This record gives sequence, structure tokens and C-alpha cells, in this order.
Amino acid sequence: MITPTEGETSMKVFEEHESAVRSYSRGWPTVFTRSKGYKMWDAAGKEYIDFFAGAGTLNYGHNNDIMQEKMIEYIQNDGVIHSLDMATTPRGEFLKQFNEKILAPRNLDYKIMFPGPTGTNSVEAALKIARKVTGRDKIISFTNAFHGMTLGALSITGNESKRKGAGVALGDTVFMPFDDFVEGQDSIEFLETFLSGSSSGVELPAAIIVETVQGEGGINSASFKWLKRLEKVANRFDVLLIVDDIQAGCGRTGTFFSFEEAGLNPDIVCLSKSLGGIGLPMAITLIKPEYDQFEPGEHNGTFRGNNLAFITATEALNYWVTDDFTKEIKEKAKTISKFTSKIVKKYPSYDLEQRGRGLMQGIAINESGFASKVCAHAFEKGLILETSGPSDEVVKFLPPLIIDEVGLEKGLKIVEEAIEEVING
Repeated sequence: MITPTEGETSMKVFEEHESAVRSYSRGWPTVFTRSKGYKMWDAAGKEYIDFFAGAGTLNYGHNNDIMQEKMIEYIQNDGVIHSLDMATTPRGEFLKQFNEKILAPRNLDYKIMFPGPTGTNSVEAALKIARKVTGRDKIISFTNAFHGMTLGALSITGNESKRKGAGVALGDTVFMPFDDFVEGQDSIEFLETFLSGSSSGVELPAAIIVETVQGEGGINSASFKWLKRLEKVANRFDVLLIVDDIQAGCGRTGTFFSFEEAGLNPDIVCLSKSLGGIGLPMAITLIKPEYDQFEPGEHNGTFRGNNLAFITATEALNYWVTDDFTKEIKEKAKTISKFTSKIVKKYPSYDLEQRGRGLMQGIAINESGFASKVCAHAFEKGLILETSGPSDEVVKFLPPLIIDEVGLEKGLKIVEEAIEEVING
């Protein structure tokens, strides 16, 4: 066990030697040493409930026992760790199991591309293949969208501060209003008018990319009706539909893909974050077979062969063999929804708003700095919680999907106490 004094010294190392771009260590200024399930511990031995889950990377919790065992066994047997896109046993097993346990039961037909280990890699690959297939260059994205930090992904990201970080002009994107972005406006009709108008100034795009729930953009959840209408517009104009399911996928909204309940059949799907199962970097881009038109090596990357991630990702697929896990997630989602409803009603003068679905929910607080203060107070009480939205106005709930009711209720109680403390000054 590391003593508190050693822990404090360790924080100085980050402050003195790490780049100023560091972020999360500022909001949670402690040195974490251990994690299990939905809990983390710092160098002083303090326990924290995790409502952050690696920004959605740890849907199955920290250090899953079976995933751990399979990794250790593979390493001890001198299994191939790094392999680019060479054929390996773990890679082949993942491809087989993903088709059998995820795609086939949902009547989905995709080629699986390994673009590189991160979500932004998956998005970049999706944009490139859409442009290659259609011969067009424009991409339609939506207000408050977030798709990654590389230049292509940034070009379709709405956040002003993130876009400024590019240092160059970001083009070939047209932004349209997300569902309910403008109260009283039919945003699909608006989009359709622009695409069909010869003088709208909007060229026919290669693709439309959408998050069904905007995780970083404020936990804005599109209605199933809106999503289905969006798909119809894409089909009408022969535009590819890309669903960015990097944070909302892998069960975060209840079903494995966040678009299942809307009845969508996207042309391209981006997956990462919790895909690796235990937190190891891994991403895939799912492409309908008729659009799988890259030449060999046309899009590649040194770390697209993370065999340890293939092993843990394959194990994670076992959560989806039956509907039991989905039912558990939806029950826990009800607990959060009841809580957020209670808080909104408790403080009518603060203009609070419930957002999101599944275990991807939040409370929007339209008062500058309020949500950040809530998260800071929650951290002091032993809860890891972050903000979301263009002005950090949303308190965001993103616990591991495996969290039990005891942990969930305890975490929500801390949130309520933190809100009360901020309100009472």
C-alpha cells in the first residue's frame, strides 16, 4: 500500500513533467492505484464509486476476472502480442464470434475492418470509405456532435474549443440541427429541403454521420422516429448513413448497438471504447459488403493487431448470447431515470433537464459552473463523475454496466448530496 505522502509526491510528478494538455488528473487530483468492478482506490486507500467508466470504455467494469485470466494465460504461453493485420488465432476467433453472437442474431451483414486501436481511427476509416465509394467529398454531421480528435474526425465535430485545437481550417462538412436542437423546428424536413434544393448551397454529400446519443455533446438522445426518418432521407438521396456507436454502443443504451430499437440498418458503423472488454484499445469499422472497396493496405495502422484486446473482446461477447444483460441494464436505467426525475422536480427554480437513455444519462443544469461544482463535490465524497456538453452544463452518469443496485443507489445518493451542497453554497 502506498502511503498518502508518497501519493502526494506522485501528483507532483504529473504537475512538473506532464504536458499542460492533461485533463482528467486535474478534475480528480489523486493517484489511483487499484480498480475492480465499479470501484477504484487511490494511493491513500480511499474508495471511489466509478460513474465514469473510462469515458465509456469500461462497460464490463474494471479487471473482469475471466478476461484477466485469459490474458495472463495467453501471455504465459508466449502468444503473439503485436501482429498488425497478420492472421492470428485471437483475431480469427473474434471475427468468428462477433459474426455468430452479434451480427447474425440481428440480421446484420457487415465486413469487419480493423482500422487502428481508437475510436477516431474508426471514424477516419468510415469517412474515407464513404468518399471512395460515392466519389463525393462532403459529410453531413450534426450540432453538438463529437467524433474524435484527428483532423477528419474533428471536421465533423461541433465543439468550438476542440475544433480550434486543430490549428488549421476544417472543411468538407455541413452541420445540420440534431433532433430538437431548435425547439419547434422539424430538423429532418430542414435537412431534406437542403438536399433537394438546387440553390441551397449544400452539395449532395458522401455520407451522413450521427450519434444516436451524443455523449460528449450533452447526452442529447435522438428519438427513434427521428433516426428512422434520417435513414429514409439518406436512402432517398443515395447517401451513406454512418452511425458512430463508439460511446453509445457495446450495450451502453441497453442493446449491443444503440440503433437496434430504432430499427436502423446503417451502411457503416463505428465501434471502439468498450469493444475491447477490459479497457484495452481496440476499434472496428463495420462496412456493408457492397461498400468494402478499400485496396489492400489503403488504410492501415501499426497497432491494428492488438491480440490481447481480441481475447478480452471475444470474452465480452458472451454477455450478449441471451437478452439477460439487456434486461439488467434497462432495470438499472429505470433507477437512474427515477432519480433524475426526482431531482428535476425537487429544484424547479433551477431549470434542470433529464437527458439520455440506458446507462448513458445526465442532468442538464443551465447555470454556469454548476455541473462542474457538483462533480467536484461528488469526487470529495468518493464518486468519480464528469460533465458533458458544450459548456460543461451536464452532470453525466456513465457507470459500468455491471454495477449492482447497491453501488448505483450509493452513487446517486452522493450526487444528490453534492447538488444540495452546491445549491446551499
